[in-house]
Amino acid sequence: MTHKTEKALFLIGGLSDDDLHWVVHKAKVEKIPPGERLIYEGRPINALYFVLSGLLSVVIGTNEDRELAQITKGEVVGEISFIDSRPPLATVKALETTRVLAISRFELNSKIHSDSKFAARFYQGLSLCLASRMRGTIRRLGYEDLMEYEPEPDELSSQTQEFLALAQAKFNWLVQSFK
Repeated sequence: MTHKTEKALFLIGGLSDDDLHWVVHKAKVEKIPPGERLIYEGRPINALYFVLSGLLSVVIGTNEDRELAQITKGEVVGEISFIDSRPPLATVKALETTRVLAISRFELNSKIHSDSKFAARFYQGLSLCLASRMRGTIRRLGYEDLMEYEPEPDELSSQTQEFLALAQAKFNWLVQSFK
């Protein structure tokens, strides 16, 4: 595991094998060439994305001149707009050829409304993903003193390490399913 835990692991790690098989059957791989936009600031999106490979840039501003973050393999994209159904606040564009796994909003909402156990696992994972992202943002902005002590990855509990190892295996399986 790298120092920067892949956010998709929090989401995928809690899903059951049946859930993952559902994802494989419903999701589609999209290939985004360098310079192409995956998400446009202010325009609604109709999918949740998992980055399978490549590099994306999150930018804001009329000239897309302010980079907020770079997104690599194992990250989730579009999760905030999925939650609140509002248009994204930033543009996401490919810096290199990037492959994403797209799960349509319609398919995902249908599954969530028809399968309460899936919904619970999905939203728990999404919550962990967003919490991790928020902690990272606070750290990047220099507000570490507002945070309680956060252990280094090698100091995580054995239970958390086991969860992340299983989640990494599930993510690897998902990536292999689309090769």
